[in-house]
Amino acid sequence: MGEAFPATSMPDRDWWAALWPNPLSILEALGIMPGMTVLDLCCGDGYFTAPLARLVAGKVYALDLDETMIETARTEAARQGVSVRKWIHADARDIAGHLPENVDYVLMANTFHGVPDQPGLVRAVRSVLARKGLFGVVNWEARPREETTVLGLPRGPRTEMRMTPAELAAIAETGGFKPQAVIELPPYHYGMVFAAS
Repeated sequence: MGEAFPATSMPDRDWWAALWPNPLSILEALGIMPGMTVLDLCCGDGYFTAPLARLVAGKVYALDLDETMIETARTEAARQGVSVRKWIHADARDIAGHLPENVDYVLMANTFHGVPDQPGLVRAVRSVLARKGLFGVVNWEARPREETTVLGLPRGPRTEMRMTPAELAAIAETGGFKPQAVIELPPYHYGMVFAAS
């Protein structure tokens, strides 16, 4: 299965709620719309999975390498009364072998910076997108970690792991994507949406 990506372990859910009290608004800002089929790639504890499932009426797949995180996400989805088409315990780089259909949107939040083979992952994402499909990445801003405090403590990946939008775009372009939008996600994140070129 491979090892978890470095510096991508899920933090305390409380501080995600402090950062983004309305996760649905983040998903809408990233251009995810009702009717889409979506893959929540590296879903973690499901902070976005349940609102995503509500937004697209259950047309969502959720994948993570950590089985414990999948169980946490599954429990949260059940608590919120939403369904997910399939929970997938697998390496993100092997997604093509686990999805029963191509999807309209692949969402990857707060983990891309820790992927060892970023170009390889981008190619894997492109291989599961439907025609005119989109790839949305949420990243921490490339600011010193000590500046990104939540609930009084520095949060997020190490400073040297953080990526600028230009750095992210350069990697996505190697996999055949073109940037469509950069979205500010205050206080410390940005989102980028890519389309297959």
